[in-house]
Amino acid sequence: MTSVDEARKALGKRLRELRQQARLNGKQLAESLSWPPSKISKLELGRQTPTDDDIRSWTRATNAEAETENLLTSLHTLEIQHAEWKRLTKTGLRSHQKELIEQDEKTRLYRVFESTFIPGLLQTPEYARARFAQAVTVHKAPNDVNEAVQARMQRQEMLYRPDKRFHFVLTEAALRYRLCPIDTMLAQLDRLVSLSNLRNIRLGVISFKTPYVADPRHGFWLLDDDRVRVETFSAELNLRQQLNST
Repeated sequence: MTSVDEARKALGKRLRELRQQARLNGKQLAESLSWPPSKISKLELGRQTPTDDDIRSWTRATNAEAETENLLTSLHTLEIQHAEWKRLTKTGLRSHQKELIEQDEKTRLYRVFESTFIPGLLQTPEYARARFAQAVTVHKAPNDVNEAVQARMQRQEMLYRPDKRFHFVLTEAALRYRLCPIDTMLAQLDRLVSLSNLRNIRLGVISFKTPYVADPRHGFWLLDDDRVRVETFSAELNLRQQLNST
């Protein structure tokens, strides 16, 4: 099951909860909306993606209009924010780095967790080159590795800006995986030590001895308080969700 399938099923589950809270069965809700009963079933089981109008009709019929905006946010994340790596990199690796630079201009606080590799903002040129070379092999991206490395190094200039703060947490595994030659990794470790001395950077490492409540399958980036970026093996997800005021 892909991340998109999982997100669609999660959205369907929430729709079903709203129907049940309204004490309506599927047939009753379908009749109130003049829909075939099969549409209710498909939406709730995640076999069909709802439209904006579907969401609005559903929340109106279940007296849950306060949930409309959150559901629409989830829907738009599902339909628009999911970007498969093959589509992201079809014009080259450098172009995606340029897109990230545009996002960087708007972000002031970065909170980052990575379980398997060194985050791009902390990479040396040679470590970055090894990562991009892997992307070319795995995702069949155009080979513009040199240009992509240059763009990534350009992004790193913001590490020295006093108006930005960075909190990085890595697993010990990320420091030990053989994703590049040993001499490249040693230089990368020296780079981490050096950057950890900057006043606006905090770097933590979770040791092998630390017990986990859940296995850390994917890294994630919290960008300020309004976006979470998750890189999976097949896609980059940019997730937004409205926060309830406290």
